[in-house]
Amino acid sequence: MSEETILVVDDNREIVYSISELLKYEGYQTVAAYDGMQALEVLEKEKIDLILLDVMMPRLNGLSALMKLREKSQIPVIILSAKTEESDKVSGLVLGADDYVEKPYNPAELIARVKAHLRRYHAWGGSQPKEDPDQIVNGGLVLDKKQRLVIVEGEEVRLTATEYKILELFMTHLGQVFSAEQIYENVWREDAGYAAENTVMVHIRHIRGKVEIDTRKPRYVKVVWGIGYKMEKYD
Repeated sequence: MSEETILVVDDNREIVYSISELLKYEGYQTVAAYDGMQALEVLEKEKIDLILLDVMMPRLNGLSALMKLREKSQIPVIILSAKTEESDKVSGLVLGADDYVEKPYNPAELIARVKAHLRRYHAWGGSQPKEDPDQIVNGGLVLDKKQRLVIVEGEEVRLTATEYKILELFMTHLGQVFSAEQIYENVWREDAGYAAENTVMVHIRHIRGKVEIDTRKPRYVKVVWGIGYKMEKYD
């Protein structure tokens, strides 16, 4: 009997059962969870070697659970979901998933990927860092400079090119205060005119509408009265 334990996370109990039986047949031990919150609770108590993680689940979805997991662990994660949108796949990989398998899955392919990621993980000694110089993480925000993607609490958000540039400026200078004129000159690459302050203010408002949970109490993009704006820094 293998000592490797796989956590199967899906709100569909029949899917959890069928995957678990497949894994047991291959000699793996399994643990079940039926939403993201329960998965994180299991990880606090059990030694897990790999996670098969659904995306669409109640309480805490798979991508949000993945983001919280990656704050503490580099356990291999294979996203397993019926969603086929390219953005969903990319979001999972940006947030730290190791692979992505679509439902309905091919059992032989799933087992092959499980074995491959377990071999790689153990070859790294179970602690290979996955830092990406193209990614900036600040609390629940992830900005991927290479793919020009922004993920907020596990979900990809669509920014205009200008909004992205402003957010990138903030996230590459966390905690630094910029005046509206400085933002304008950095982003628009031209001298700030009389309308620069209003132009920047409108774009900041749009950014907040996309990255803040409550725009009345913004967590990330803060106004520094009389000076300008900054991105609050979070661990």
